[in-house]
Amino acid sequence: MPESPVEFMCPHNGQKTVFVLDTILSPTILLGMSLGMGNKLNEGARINGVSNQPRMGRSTFIVMTSITVAIGGFLFGYDTAVISGAILFVRSQFHLTSVQTEIAVSIVLAGALMGTAFGGYLGDRFGRRPTLLMTAITYGVFALTTGFANEPWLFVVSRLFVGVAVGISSMLAPLYIAEIAPEAIRGALVTLNQIAISTGVVAAYYVDYLLAGSGNWRWMFMSAIVPSVILLVGLLYLPETPRWLAAHGDFDAALKVLHRIEGSEKSARDLEELRQVTQTDNLRFRDLLVRRFRKPLIAGIGLAIFQQVTGVNTIVYYAPTIFQMVGFGSAGTSILATFLIGLVGLTFAIISMFLVDRVGRRLLLLVSIGGMGVTLVHLALILGAARPIKWLVLADVLVYLAFFCIGLGPVFWLLISEIYPTTVRAQAMSLATMANWGSNFIVAVTFLTVVERMGMRGCFLLFAALCAVAFVFVVRIVPETRGRTLEEIENSWNPIKST
Repeated sequence: MPESPVEFMCPHNGQKTVFVLDTILSPTILLGMSLGMGNKLNEGARINGVSNQPRMGRSTFIVMTSITVAIGGFLFGYDTAVISGAILFVRSQFHLTSVQTEIAVSIVLAGALMGTAFGGYLGDRFGRRPTLLMTAITYGVFALTTGFANEPWLFVVSRLFVGVAVGISSMLAPLYIAEIAPEAIRGALVTLNQIAISTGVVAAYYVDYLLAGSGNWRWMFMSAIVPSVILLVGLLYLPETPRWLAAHGDFDAALKVLHRIEGSEKSARDLEELRQVTQTDNLRFRDLLVRRFRKPLIAGIGLAIFQQVTGVNTIVYYAPTIFQMVGFGSAGTSILATFLIGLVGLTFAIISMFLVDRVGRRLLLLVSIGGMGVTLVHLALILGAARPIKWLVLADVLVYLAFFCIGLGPVFWLLISEIYPTTVRAQAMSLATMANWGSNFIVAVTFLTVVERMGMRGCFLLFAALCAVAFVFVVRIVPETRGRTLEEIENSWNPIKST
């Protein structure tokens, strides 16, 4: 990607600095790529019988809506990954100890846990769209305060609120897309959110690399204001999801939205199905604990935990540190290696998008988790050597991330947006997402300590063992949802069969 430099005045010392417009270009490129896939999605809808006469207008509307909401995923990826390069300079700026550095890195995860704790309630109570609008504002405001921070406490508090926005958008972005997408291409459209997350990670690594020479960590964080504004403006033109409208009794408005994405005959059938489901399953949060919904609850929370404890975010957050440990000398070199990680993640997230509605969710999960486990074992063996070969370490990390991004990465977010009942879907997703961010937080704050106690080799062997447990869990618990409407999935949790 060619650089697009613009000079800005540094808010800290008044000096000029070069800011690369990567955070403008990345969402734009992602949008263009997704629009280019419009015909492909139309073809998939025609093959799977979504509409006998699909219109380009409907396809464009669905893709444009999905990619706009997925900018929330871009910010999720950017704001969680940007710290990996910035922390090398933040630690020096504020003279942080190892424990303080762990807090500076992981505080965004604590915020994400807080965001998911009440984000589900806000999404079910006030709507998906208004809650996402509030999240876009939060992203922008606290991107600025992070960059202007001249004291450690202000930096930590600002990152905490960024984390709140990350937590809310991490669950509501895939939920919104799932509730507006036709079932035949729902997997691909929801996976756009994972592609956006991976794009955000790549953009963060790229900005980190370009600013590493000057050490200007402030613009690494403040550049997130650009996609925040794009998300905010885009959401102003989007409708509420038909599932939320139906769950709140506004069937006329739900039908209007369904007409935008489906033919008249199918939208009428779907509205009737929605009417029956919302009247039969007019649930409250506590109803998730009844036996009927026990399996989807366990499936979602279990996948949430396994997605984190199998090690992916230790690589995302601490990749420069790991690479420096094995011989990549300069900060710039280690950040460049980390950029390659993000690029591989993006590539395989795109591949996953084209596979998830063809081969199914379960198969992708099993291939993904199995490949991750084998790669972690090989990585542990390399790290056990007296002088690890740094390029083999980099290769193993890239292969590991490829397996993650083709399955466990995107499919977890897809499944938890599909398997829960309509009237409490956001709150149910909140439980799974809280488990995800809670596990993420625990792994992030303990990783360096665990490495000190067990060594990197022992740490990655532990992750490999957890991959084996996750593989068995998927085989026994996780359902296949490919090609089924959300209402069909909800009705499959038959109360008669569970008594």
